[in-house]
Amino acid sequence: MIADLPDDELEDVDEPPGLAGSMLLVADAEAHGQRIDRVLAAAVPGISRSRLQALIKDRQVTLDGVTVTDPGTKVRSGQAMTVELPPPVAADPQGEDIPLTVVFEDRHLIVIDKPAGLVVHPAAGHGSGTLVNALIGHCGDSLSGVGGVKRPGIVHRLDKDTSGLLVAAKSDAAHAGLSEQFAAHGADGRLQRAYLALVWGVPPRTKGVVDAALSRSAQNRVKIAVVPEGAGRHAVTHYEVLDVFTDTEGAPVASLVRLVLETGRTHQIRVHMAHIGHPLLGDPVYGRGFQTRAARLGEPARAALEGMGRQALHAAELGFEHPVTGKALIFQAALPADFAGLSNALQACSGKQVRGKVKRGRGRRA
Repeated sequence: MIADLPDDELEDVDEPPGLAGSMLLVADAEAHGQRIDRVLAAAVPGISRSRLQALIKDRQVTLDGVTVTDPGTKVRSGQAMTVELPPPVAADPQGEDIPLTVVFEDRHLIVIDKPAGLVVHPAAGHGSGTLVNALIGHCGDSLSGVGGVKRPGIVHRLDKDTSGLLVAAKSDAAHAGLSEQFAAHGADGRLQRAYLALVWGVPPRTKGVVDAALSRSAQNRVKIAVVPEGAGRHAVTHYEVLDVFTDTEGAPVASLVRLVLETGRTHQIRVHMAHIGHPLLGDPVYGRGFQTRAARLGEPARAALEGMGRQALHAAELGFEHPVTGKALIFQAALPADFAGLSNALQACSGKQVRGKVKRGRGRRA
């Protein structure tokens, strides 16, 4: 069942249950002058920006009663926006010819470098065009039959707008073995996962740990919030500051951090970093209060951040024990173009020499 999977910075579903019908929203002062697709994505975080853009082009959004067809339409504070959400459609995944960046593959499993914008599993609003559809099209009949259906064994997931490495099982034996490793979250030393993120500000220590329980927000059920221990799921994130960027005045404004999950909860990295006052750049949900900091960046960095249109989070490293052969596998994925472009622009603004942080690896077997 999809609900039993480790969360790994995922969105549980792109449109949570109950988000259907007509929604009425009013633009606040912070939304003034922003694109309507960005405003709506921030106001209703359970719906992806690309999904909202599709709804706008399909004439399902109005602004002060006038139908909007351009996702780039600017809004003014106080304007009323309506969104018509179609009812969920049950997904029956079919294979689709969607290009995949395959980092490693054998008859038991496949490792993918997932691009940002690709939903992992079919859900309401995304019955097709997902990683599952792509894997079915790529692998054909050589898939795990867990649950009595020939489909990829998805043992962990990434948030739609998070890029990077993801492994899926192609055989029942691999599915069982990988599920066991991800359930342990690396406690037995077999599983290794690390992310790279760009965050606002500079954490107080070069290395640190965020230990804070997470649960659904009581104010907004499509968001995750830090709650008292015992009131939610235990969650621990380790971070290390790799680089610091300054603004046009030479003051620290952002950092590149490496993050290692001790647990895997929904939006864990995004919520934990926001909790300690350093939300991810480009995060429309947990970093809204930091959007004005973009004015402190140089023009190239501001343009790169605007063009990125997502949180700056990348699953850069993935290691595990092959569930059938027992061999240790470790993979690295280079920064995608949008993330690298933003990082380079921040470095240039800081007067630093541009340099790469992560190189792509084809996979190494120990």
